[in-house]
Amino acid sequence: MNNRKKIIKETVKKHIPQRHLSSVRIMYRIAMETIYGIKRTGLINIAIVAAMAAILTIFGALFRTSFSLSSFVDKLGDAFEISVYLKPNVDPVYMSSRLREIEHVKKITIITKEQAWEEMNKDIDVSGMENPLPDTLHVTVDDPSNITNVCDNMKKVSGIENMSYAQEIAKKLQTITNVFNTVTVLVLIAVAMLTIIIINCTIQLVIQSKKEEIEIMRLMGVSNWYIKIPLILQGAIYGFLGAIISLIPLNTVQNWLLKLHTFLNVQPSEFAMNVVVFCLFIMAIFFSAGGSMLSIKKHLQV
Repeated sequence: MNNRKKIIKETVKKHIPQRHLSSVRIMYRIAMETIYGIKRTGLINIAIVAAMAAILTIFGALFRTSFSLSSFVDKLGDAFEISVYLKPNVDPVYMSSRLREIEHVKKITIITKEQAWEEMNKDIDVSGMENPLPDTLHVTVDDPSNITNVCDNMKKVSGIENMSYAQEIAKKLQTITNVFNTVTVLVLIAVAMLTIIIINCTIQLVIQSKKEEIEIMRLMGVSNWYIKIPLILQGAIYGFLGAIISLIPLNTVQNWLLKLHTFLNVQPSEFAMNVVVFCLFIMAIFFSAGGSMLSIKKHLQV
């Protein structure tokens, strides 16, 4: 059996160019050094990955919720119409074409005074009265935050008697959105800092545990990158594992948000969870590997 393995091994070696074989050996040694570094850390690995998973879960949950909040804001924004009441003898079609030229105006619906009077008659019997209602334009803006600007521009147009909209609700909704987006950015910064601190402490322990070994490799003329890469990979692996574990609670958040979307009859973003997962892995690996590199520069003069 051993002779057969030896024959297979020799046969494979003959078909692999020497330079490629050397590269494979280097990659194998780097992988083994990375695994050896993780083994040296021992049970601390569990605490590191758990901490990474916790902070990534917080960021992922906020990031995913921000997508849903944007969907809710867009849906509510469509409901925030500016009611524009026209003066007598002003053509609503002509006025509609003028208001469409204003920036941020998304849609205009014309409600003639005859239509409004007919709708009122369905609820209240006012058949014996003269129609006192004006022609009305319902103006929808592209974003609730632009309602005030659109109103200010429409006030400059002659032929408008009055305007009304849910000003306070629009302002509060925009404030909530801005606060949530700010919190998400602050959490992202906190995640980056905590990740770098955790990885920095971990890599420092690994460096201290193999200090003599590193000195011997230096004396032997080993490349600096050969010493650095296993430590960088070790940090990246911590980030990768933390991101995988964080998907479990994030899936619960996703299911809860989908139920909320269904309850409020708001279409969720189709690729929201995919974007969150992609960003989560990229961020976890990048910050963890970056933290390792910073630690190497700080604690290892190579």
